[in-house]
Amino acid sequence: MNIKPETIAHWQQQRLKLQTFLKNWLEPSNLAGLRPKLEFQTGILAGFSLLASVLLGVTNCSTQGTIQQRLDEDLKASLEEVVPATYYDNNLLQDTLTIPSAEYNIGAKETLVYLAKKDGKVSAVCFKFVAPDGYSGAINMIMGVDRDGTLLGVRVLNHKETPGLGDKIEVTKSEWILNFVGRSLDNLTPAQWAVKKDGGVFDQFAGATITPRKSVQATYRALQMFKVNQDALINP
Repeated sequence: MNIKPETIAHWQQQRLKLQTFLKNWLEPSNLAGLRPKLEFQTGILAGFSLLASVLLGVTNCSTQGTIQQRLDEDLKASLEEVVPATYYDNNLLQDTLTIPSAEYNIGAKETLVYLAKKDGKVSAVCFKFVAPDGYSGAINMIMGVDRDGTLLGVRVLNHKETPGLGDKIEVTKSEWILNFVGRSLDNLTPAQWAVKKDGGVFDQFAGATITPRKSVQATYRALQMFKVNQDALINP
């Protein structure tokens, strides 16, 4: 494309005008006169704010993909802890269903369920849930359940329970949480879904009964949610 000589001359003039303006504006004597003015101070502040916003936006865009990848990796690792690899040959993160859960008091109105499939057939499911009333706050957990409703595993994702006491719900601190494996609503009565102090089958911790009690109760409620939605989950 040919550009007319007069067009080139016009933009060169505009560039020279802008250079002259910036040179004059940035003269120390000119800046000295502008500094006391409120408009100048406000403009400088606005300029720095705009620059900071642009830099933050660029940083966010450049790291968002990496952050999401790390989150997916952490979630996948958690799912693998509660559903053995022999139960599925699909991508758990991509095979999901959402079911209502408000009435079960497990931390959400709806729960995202990850479907473990073997040869196209659902062999197990896993999902996050919450014991909202732990001793020091919510206990975030995840469980895996086979298609018959038997627990394959339960893990604690995060909590604020007392170190050295309530933190024994973590698999790295004790084997207590492994006692859920093999349990179901069919092989334990409702009364047995409790700590031994309350007449159940699960151990409590010395000096920290509330933490295991609430963890057991939440797991029981989560299993009830699975039971109600079992047909829809194993035959999607």
